[in-house]
Amino acid sequence: MLLEFRVSNYRSFREEATLSFVASTDKTHEVTNVVETGLPGIKRALRTAVVYGANASGKTNLLLGLQHMRNIVMDSARLQPDQSYVSQQFKLDDVSRSRPTLFEVIALIDGIRYQYGFTYSSARIESEWLLVFQSHKAQTWLDREYRDGKDIIETPSSFLPGPKNAWKEATREKSLFLSVAVQLNSAKLLPLYNWFKNDVVVFENGGHVGHDYSTRYIESPEGQQSVADFLSSADIAIRSVTAVKQKGLVSSFEFDVATGEQKAAHTQTDILLPRFRHTYGDIAADFELTEESQGTQKLFALSGPLFDILQRGQLLVIDELDRSLHPLLVRQIVCTFQDPELNSSNAQLLFSTHDTSLLDTELFRRDQIWLTEKNADQTSSLVSLVTFSPRKNEALERGYLSGRYGAIPVLPGRLKTPRKTRQT
Repeated sequence: MLLEFRVSNYRSFREEATLSFVASTDKTHEVTNVVETGLPGIKRALRTAVVYGANASGKTNLLLGLQHMRNIVMDSARLQPDQSYVSQQFKLDDVSRSRPTLFEVIALIDGIRYQYGFTYSSARIESEWLLVFQSHKAQTWLDREYRDGKDIIETPSSFLPGPKNAWKEATREKSLFLSVAVQLNSAKLLPLYNWFKNDVVVFENGGHVGHDYSTRYIESPEGQQSVADFLSSADIAIRSVTAVKQKGLVSSFEFDVATGEQKAAHTQTDILLPRFRHTYGDIAADFELTEESQGTQKLFALSGPLFDILQRGQLLVIDELDRSLHPLLVRQIVCTFQDPELNSSNAQLLFSTHDTSLLDTELFRRDQIWLTEKNADQTSSLVSLVTFSPRKNEALERGYLSGRYGAIPVLPGRLKTPRKTRQT
């Protein structure tokens, strides 16, 4: 479970920004939107969070930052000495271009709080740290810093058993100690590594994913029923959905390095495809996926991964969830995560959107809504709606569109239309 994500000097976020899933003392929607953590210091966490802001204000950069952190944890141990990290620092001032990027998460994993982060430049990991709270008191498991031309790695905690000297020696300047130690069989660090690997699921491009996963999901009767109920609850008139095999061509491509030619091969094989049954009165008809609307196609493609994420208690991150989806369908997805019965494993949803109809106190608490804004110096800032102290029953959509909370486009006025030219 994600409790906090902190980032600085990454893309448009020059200054430090912190997104928090820690619930405030507000008692609104306590049963649905909030989950008990069992932690003494952080007793309650949020199931969902939404980010609003104008185009190019930093929404996507914020979510990409979490994905980028995950990718570095996954890949740093495999980075070759002649490879470098892609420069992601804020580029519009000379000072920031020479400073490292910072990422940090606070996550609750199997009842234990982990606070893990690192800074990096294109050349190396500049620092790395890990604090573990097995009780209310922090245990320092890792403290790493590059200083005076040396990479100094300290693991002062006796709670981290194993050949730590061997792990340190194997950690190159561009590798994370976490990634290397897990590769070399550190059982104590494995839960944190696996959280990044398995529990942080990022969907880019508005959550457009292929239908294959959902099609395999509905091969079982339980999967069929779950997906059909999900589509039906979203007011889509589908009676049932099944997976059928039919013959089709699968294309593959091979590139010949010697000649530079690309050769295509086509193989006929069985392809698994979804089929949707619609009924009207006594008439029933089956429809192919391509015959359904774009919204239905996207919702079906999301359904399999969604149910899997809910069952596993993972974090789902989607940029522009509302793309190709009706506002009521987006609301249905949010409500699914906020339903304690459907989300008994405490999965979380983090997404960005332009859909202001979701700014509804019946759907979200004020501490679930975050706002990004592009400043005059082209940096992005992130603030919680709580900062503006809206009343409990305030019309949030109206307040947002009127500019009360910022994070909207500043338009120069009505666009001028070209003058008509006189015809001669």
